[in-house]
Amino acid sequence: MRKMTYGEGIREGMRSKMLEDPNVVLLGEDVGPYGGTFGVTKGLWEQFGEERVRDTPISEGIIVGASVGAAATGLRPVAELMFIDFLTFGMDGLVNQAAKMRYMFGGKISVPLVLRLPAGGGISAGAQHSGSLEAWVTHVPGLKVVYPSNAQDAWGMMLTAIEDDNPVVYIESKVLYSKKYEVDDKVAAIPFGVASIKREGSDVSIITYGKQVDDALSAARALAKEGIEAEVIDLRSLYPLDQKGIRLNTREYNIPQLNDQTFKFLLPLQIMQRGLY
Repeated sequence: MRKMTYGEGIREGMRSKMLEDPNVVLLGEDVGPYGGTFGVTKGLWEQFGEERVRDTPISEGIIVGASVGAAATGLRPVAELMFIDFLTFGMDGLVNQAAKMRYMFGGKISVPLVLRLPAGGGISAGAQHSGSLEAWVTHVPGLKVVYPSNAQDAWGMMLTAIEDDNPVVYIESKVLYSKKYEVDDKVAAIPFGVASIKREGSDVSIITYGKQVDDALSAARALAKEGIEAEVIDLRSLYPLDQKGIRLNTREYNIPQLNDQTFKFLLPLQIMQRGLY
């Protein structure tokens, strides 16, 4: 075991696949020599060169559009937008092109695109830099959506995301980038659609993902002092959703609690409809 930050886990997942496959490329604003807004791509430009780690103009539409075209013609791009809020400028390329191309071409084309989106509040970045828009993309047919909560999952799910022949929206919690976690010496790809039980409990099940996993674990420890044993389920993958795993655990304990940062109750409602019933 070793200690590694959440951001380093994401980076090592990208580095591993770039070493394996020359078709894996990175692009985004300041992902090159600067190392990314949050330092996640630090060192990759020096290691792989400007042909594979490309700085882009300040245009999310261009970043997403170029990534869709690159993916459709043989590359495996990993694109970064500085903040998930700016996805609004790239939604046409993601929703109307990347998500639909395989269907529209009868399965004759693949779009192996990974779109990295730093999300959530907690860093005093302002309202238009602190959104949690995962409910939007989770409801788009043709997209896979993941939201790792720790360095090990960040690494393993990045491996799976890059290997996938479909567009994957890879959401990252900004407040976790510098937080350290224990990581196995050898990290394997983590399949999508498989939740992880972070804590066993027999009274209540807390279902969550991303930053809220740490919050849920803290709450579970506090509940334990009151004699209440809470199970904590980390979804990891929002689509596909681990419906079977959620259903089995919540039926056993029968008191599910859903915890997320999305607007209103769009994502929790989806979890309840697909996972609990």
